[in-house]
Order: sequence, then C-alpha cells, then structure tokens
Amino acid sequence: MVAESLKALMLGIVQGVTEWLPISSTGHLLLLDSLLKLSLSAEAKELFLVIIQLASILAVVILYFSTLNPFSPSKDKAAKKSTYILWAKVLVATLPAGVVGVLIDDFMDTHLYRWEVVAAALFGYGVLYIFLEKGRWGTREKKVKQLGDISYRDALTLGLFQMLALVPGTSRSGSTILGGIIIGIERAVVAQFSFFMAIPVMAGASLLKLIKLGFSYTNDEYLLIGVGFVSSFIVSFFCIKALIAYVRKHDFSVFGYYRVGLAILVAVFFLGRGI
Repeated sequence: MVAESLKALMLGIVQGVTEWLPISSTGHLLLLDSLLKLSLSAEAKELFLVIIQLASILAVVILYFSTLNPFSPSKDKAAKKSTYILWAKVLVATLPAGVVGVLIDDFMDTHLYRWEVVAAALFGYGVLYIFLEKGRWGTREKKVKQLGDISYRDALTLGLFQMLALVPGTSRSGSTILGGIIIGIERAVVAQFSFFMAIPVMAGASLLKLIKLGFSYTNDEYLLIGVGFVSSFIVSFFCIKALIAYVRKHDFSVFGYYRVGLAILVAVFFLGRGI
C-alpha cells in the first residue's frame, strides 16, 4: 500500500503543477499513469482524477478568497460591486466551454482521450506559443493591464478560446492565455483570470462526474484518493503563486518549447510500446 500511496502522491503533484501551467495536465497524467499503473478500479481511477482536479480548484479559491469574496467586511460598496462584476465576467467567459463541454462530454471520453490526440495538441499549440511570443503579438504593448480592465467582450473572447481545451492535450489555462496574448492582455492578468475561469468550469464538470460515478469504493481506494487530493492542493497553491511571479518578468515561450518536447516524448513512448 505504501508503493500505491507514493504513486497517488506523484500523480497529485503532477496535477498540481500542470493544471495551472499552460502545458496540459492531461498529457502528463496520460504518460505518468501509463508508467505508474495506479491500482484502482476503472471507476475509482476516474474518481481519483476528478478529485485531484477539485483539489486544484480549492487552492485557487483559498488563494484568491479575498479577491473573489463579494461579502468581505473589509470591502466598501464600490469594491463589492467590482467583485460582482468580476464574477459576471468570469461566468460570461465560462459559458462557451461549459455548454459545449456538457453536450460533447461522452464523445470526448470515447474518441478524444487518445495519446495521438494529446501529442498532436501538445505539439501544435507549443509551436503556436513560440510563434506568437517571439512575433509581434508577444512584443506589442498590452491594452489590458489590470484585472478590472477586462471587458465583457474580452471575457467572452477568452471563453471562446477556452473551448479549444475541450481537445485533450490543449491545456485549459493554455488556451485561455493564448487568447489573452492575441487580444492584448497583460500576461499576469490573463493568467489570473484563467484561474478564476477554471472555478465554475472545472467544479461543474467535476460535480457531473461525481454524480455519474457515485461513492461506492473501498477504504484503500479512498486512501489513495485522499493522498492525491492533499498533494494536488498543496502543490497547486504554490504553483499558482510561482506562475504569476514568473510571467510578470517573462513570456510564455518556454512553455511552448516544453510542450513540443513533451509531445515528442509522448509519441516516442507510445509508439515504442506499439499502442
């Protein structure tokens, strides 16, 4: 059981890191799960993946609780109004992916969760990141430099870009940040807004999965799920802070190079196994 707990710990750590960096948590978990083979039933493994995603969301809520809480006694009337407006923009941004995701959820599970799709998305968007950041898109003056300056139109545009992440390997935060680069939003601002966009999208999707999967599992399975949850939460908390600090001084091109390298690694790994 110790060995299985270590595997669950590793998967939780990988989820915590890759969910918020624009490098695709799906690609990493696909590769790592093939290597580690966590001893869970098919249903319990799916629940495990849902729970570690919820842990990542909880980290965002706690880290930005003051920013996201419109009922904070420390906020005056204007600040509370600004918080409500922020939530309205977040909801506008989450509608496209939320609606389409519900409609094609079964199709994605059946046809898109394959290593070929993941590798292609990793590679394609990695190249696009490098191209945009090293070209005029990445170097031009940004029109949106603060969170409150994001308009409803910007929010909807980011939501449309987030729909790209319905293809495994694209990265939810990555597709949103990609949109931010194109429409001219400061990197740290679009990264932060992408964190907020994840709350309703991922929480809603996870709750649907929980209802579908149920809670009939063994104590050992619940233990492994708990280990993954705790490790994902802790790592997410620190990874979010680190990403915001990083992008205030650097662009996202390094993540593009990383994605291209990971795509090649995934392809070599699965082709080598004849899968």
